[in-house]
Amino acid sequence: MKITAIETIHLARGITVHAGPIRWLWVRIHTDSGLTGLGETYPLPEAEAAVVLRALAPVLLGRDPLSIDRLWAGMLEKISFSGWAGAEMRAISAVDIALWDLAGKALNAPVYQLLGGASRDSIRTYNTCYDHIDFLGEPVRLARELLASGVRAMKIWPFDPAARETGGQYITAEQIRQGAEPLRKIRDEFGTDMDVAMEFHGFWNLPCAIRIARALEPYAPMWLEEMLPQDNLAAYAELAAATSLPLCVSERLMTRWGFRELLANGAAQIVMPDIAWCGGISEAKKIATAAETHYRPVAPHNCGGPVLHAATLHLAANLPNLFICESVRRHYNDEYRGIVTETYPARTGSLPLPAGPGLGIELTGETLARPDAMRSRVEA
Repeated sequence: MKITAIETIHLARGITVHAGPIRWLWVRIHTDSGLTGLGETYPLPEAEAAVVLRALAPVLLGRDPLSIDRLWAGMLEKISFSGWAGAEMRAISAVDIALWDLAGKALNAPVYQLLGGASRDSIRTYNTCYDHIDFLGEPVRLARELLASGVRAMKIWPFDPAARETGGQYITAEQIRQGAEPLRKIRDEFGTDMDVAMEFHGFWNLPCAIRIARALEPYAPMWLEEMLPQDNLAAYAELAAATSLPLCVSERLMTRWGFRELLANGAAQIVMPDIAWCGGISEAKKIATAAETHYRPVAPHNCGGPVLHAATLHLAANLPNLFICESVRRHYNDEYRGIVTETYPARTGSLPLPAGPGLGIELTGETLARPDAMRSRVEA
């Protein structure tokens, strides 16, 4: 089997999330056997597609798609001169996901089976609360609705408004009180029945992060995520030493080398790679295995598109050291519908093991035929 064509697809119209407009890039790898593999990355499809079509396609065309590790090394070598993060690594991630999808189809097995088999029958999940219910205005209502559906963990980011006001350089006592208020209300209403992760999007400096962390300790959040930017992991070690709360870091670290220092300095108690950014399924598996040697659990970042969602479920199904898996009910209940053949929603609080073969998901014919579907292709 040989790769005969590489295709990129994205929609001109995206969706709007808390971080702003998001558009997903899909990559399809075509072969002379008729099988195709589907991958995904985000959020800048024009840049990522340019890397796929101009830099990575020459590495892939005419090659055996089942030689995934060899192709990954070739793609890294191709882009390493100009730096191997950013759009370059996101592009490699999308291709790598597509190669695993293709391998599963060729071998008639779900991707999690190729990774070593399932470690669980279902996948524990938390809801990232980009939701129809505003966690700032109605945190108790949102938590109650999630609990009623069986979801017993959620993630919110109530300190972001203060960070936007101060640039993350200072925080007042009143801003700390306001930021903690949604968590306090959830605790007062439900006690420990609902786990609440606190997201900070890397907005704060170290002194502010320490003040916030200490203020939140009485409320026992599930973790503190990305309190600082990701370019100084020694500062994260200082933060970890200053709080009793667990730190979760970081979807914006790329490749096993990006996570190496984090694991070595012990700053993060929970490790969070994003398959669509860190280098694909191949790198996420290696990162998780490295984390396992440090007795650190993994909670994959999964706040992108429908193909990432499926790929993340395969990884989560396999990993022995999985802590919990992110999902967004507004995505799988609403935004994904009609775009793909399967949205893999949570049922009774858990996510299912995807069926396969491959990822067990395809773009619908309606998606490919949409007038705003931007498609490009290079062939051998």
